[in-house]
Amino acid sequence: MKCYSALCVLFMFKDVPEPWQLEFQDAATPVMEEIIFFHDQIMFIIFIILTIVLWLIVSALTNRYYNKYLFEGTLIEIIWTLIPAGILVFIAFPSLKLLYLMDEVIDPALTIKAIGHQWYWSYEYSDYGPETIEFDSYMIPTSDLKSGDLRLLEVDNRVIVPIQTQVRVLVTAADVLHSFAIPSLSVKIDAVPGRLNQTSFFIKRPGVFYGQCSEICGANHSFMPIVIEAVSLDKYINWVAAQSEENKE
Repeated sequence: MKCYSALCVLFMFKDVPEPWQLEFQDAATPVMEEIIFFHDQIMFIIFIILTIVLWLIVSALTNRYYNKYLFEGTLIEIIWTLIPAGILVFIAFPSLKLLYLMDEVIDPALTIKAIGHQWYWSYEYSDYGPETIEFDSYMIPTSDLKSGDLRLLEVDNRVIVPIQTQVRVLVTAADVLHSFAIPSLSVKIDAVPGRLNQTSFFIKRPGVFYGQCSEICGANHSFMPIVIEAVSLDKYINWVAAQSEENKE
């Protein structure tokens, strides 16, 4: 019973890959919701195309006398040229809209700098005057995990952000190429040494969101996870105050 309860808590409150999962993780941002909707729309179109093409192939193989206008001639050539072109245009417009939405950074209320190292992440909150909040985030070794923790995904210092807030993340690297990726937030951007890339997200609900470095950056590439915890504004303010006090000490 205790094991069952732990599993319920794990999958209800943590956005992580589940065993044998085939679909996306639950969306936590508007952009990720749009990506999932677009994916479902494309899958619907694919199944229609697959059904029609399969029916044409079976009809051509099984019918001794078939309608030549259905399988050969100028008319069918025009049809199977125009219809795919129309489908591609129908797909292109929402795809371009999503690309622009993912690249747009609109009046961020909070800016976080994420720096990739071999092999851990460091973060800086510099919106609070001279008291910059900065810390390193290392993966917790398997031997130190507590009950309910996720192997290879838990870190000692989580990134805390408020919900219902536009957050900008400036991403760079100190040594080699890394990639900052959190599937539930529709975030994936390269961390390049000497270059500052930016992305943003707007988290709609509280939760703990897990990601990993998605660039093969060396021997310990798979041991630098990313954990973002979204909390209410009051809890975030209390966390910022506590971090500022620690820095003063």
